[in-house]
Amino acid sequence: MNRQSSFFGFLIAGAIALLVIIITGFYWLSAKNPVNIAAATSQPGATIFVSKFSPVTVSLLVNPDRLQVLERQGELSQLKTNLLAKSNINYQEDIQPWLGNEITLALTTLDIDRDPENGQQPGYLMALATTQPQKSREFLEILFSKRVLAGANLGTEEYQGVKLLYDNPPAKQDFLAGAAVGDRFVLFANDLKVLKDAINNVQAPDLNLNSSVQYQKATQQLPKGALGLAFLNLPTLAKSQGLELREATYDSEIISLILNSKGLVAETSFLSASETASPSPTPLLSQPVAALQYIPQSAGLAISGANLSNLGDTDLAKLWKQATATISGSGKAVNSQIAKPLSELQNRWGINLAEDIFSWVKGEYAIALLPGNEQKTDSWVFAVENTPEVTEGISRLDASASTKGLNINSLNLNNQKISAWTDLIATSKKLDDKDRLAYTVETKVQGVHTTLGNYEIFTSDLETMAEILSAKDNSLVKNRNFQDSIATIPQPNQGYVYLDWTTSKSLVERQLPILKLVELVGKPFFENLRSLTVSSYSNEAGLLKARIFFKLQP
Repeated sequence: MNRQSSFFGFLIAGAIALLVIIITGFYWLSAKNPVNIAAATSQPGATIFVSKFSPVTVSLLVNPDRLQVLERQGELSQLKTNLLAKSNINYQEDIQPWLGNEITLALTTLDIDRDPENGQQPGYLMALATTQPQKSREFLEILFSKRVLAGANLGTEEYQGVKLLYDNPPAKQDFLAGAAVGDRFVLFANDLKVLKDAINNVQAPDLNLNSSVQYQKATQQLPKGALGLAFLNLPTLAKSQGLELREATYDSEIISLILNSKGLVAETSFLSASETASPSPTPLLSQPVAALQYIPQSAGLAISGANLSNLGDTDLAKLWKQATATISGSGKAVNSQIAKPLSELQNRWGINLAEDIFSWVKGEYAIALLPGNEQKTDSWVFAVENTPEVTEGISRLDASASTKGLNINSLNLNNQKISAWTDLIATSKKLDDKDRLAYTVETKVQGVHTTLGNYEIFTSDLETMAEILSAKDNSLVKNRNFQDSIATIPQPNQGYVYLDWTTSKSLVERQLPILKLVELVGKPFFENLRSLTVSSYSNEAGLLKARIFFKLQP
């Protein structure tokens, strides 16, 4: 089965384009006239047709016409026209009169006939909700009649009391099967077997997605008013990409999309089938940590929270380990690329961050990267709440620095006592043609720290420390963009990851070169992206909940 399904290719491309329109169009419109679009239903109804083993199920829970207000230059209308161009179908005349408030698309199987000898042919199913059953049945007849006029052969069959229409024999490049099931849905599939399986899933409820315990748990986490959602069966999804799910703490995920007057919110929940090996809970915070007041507004990336000492055993760490191990087979390739800045810092200081620093951070903390420029390299800030463990940790760092030949010096900077780890380097230059040399000693700063209030502040260089000391009212917490972003995150939560895309784009691209390809595909989105904020906010066993807020240029 080597057929290609251009019909469903158009649908997938359309779904991606529709997401871009929603994201970019919404923020452009809300800057001029705030709008709030919410779904008419809380959960998709078409999941009764989808197998509980389906790798991916995606649903739009609002009529596409309600998204028309998000258009900037007629993108949605153009998208409808382009998707239907080869079918000779007119959206306004043939589909709009009966289309309801749900469109569901599912990858139902990785290989329809399960025969590896003839290659893999994925099965796709699309369900459209109908508000006028008679008109939607008429649409099916019109659609397949036009396909006959275009050269296809029409086949019909009664199956489980449902009339099936399909190409017979299957067209080489564009097979399509369709059926109107009951008074609620019109189904399309890229293979007759996929369509029959969908009907079987209704007749045998224990086969469909609604019967999945994990799906039931996942839908309980959905926020109100979600425009769309995606449910991922992680083991089969990994298999569809030629991967094996390793270090599997979580086996399913649900993602929802919400639009409100503040921007675009994506919410996700990862679920574990087993609660016996739950990761260590991460402290929940009722407000942003005070350590953020020592992070400059120029920070491109800021991470805040509490208690780094058990970082390796947290739910986020387990998810990270699962993702990297799955993608790379061992996790090393992915980790080395993404964690390159941390690796460079460890090599520079000759330390292990987890053992030599994170292990004694029991209180609140904030970490930031400040993008450099042609004259200045990237720098970093680390603010940590003072505890007895911090005092002991600094003493160990001083001892470690001494053993590596570094000097520990005290100096005043803007009337503030600073401790610095320095390296003294002797240099020489030629004085005259008699080969006489003049020697000087240069001091290279490897890191500095000081105490401010109840916090110990570490920076990579004196310039960054001076910026913190001289601009106390210019901290990240005073940044309106940051304030608006964290206001969308539920409290209590486990802290924030804040990325200022406008200032740190080049920094991120250096660490993840593949991102440039992603930017090319999603150009309208990345051109308008201003920042993104991520937070997790659940300590329930077997569940990791997170929210991502995308702030776009008005």
